[in-house]
Amino acid sequence: MIEHRLMTLKEKLAINMKVIELEKAGKEAEAQALNRTKPLPPYLAKILKEKVGADFLINGGWNLLEAEAKYGKDWLNR
Repeated sequence: MIEHRLMTLKEKLAINMKVIELEKAGKEAEAQALNRTKPLPPYLAKILKEKVGADFLINGGWNLLEAEAKYGKDWLNR
């Protein structure tokens, strides 16, 4: 399992560039997995929770640390 962490803007941009390279090389699954290592913006995590459910986020391997910092550790269970 990947250990998620908060990232600087520079780190997020570097991941975006690598994701683009992987997509161009036809490595979609690898690109998606790498993209999920970036912290999901809190507003987007909240929308996804409301629209598709907490299980989608929990089981999807998303980095939810920014949302956790904003909404609290147990925000997915509320």
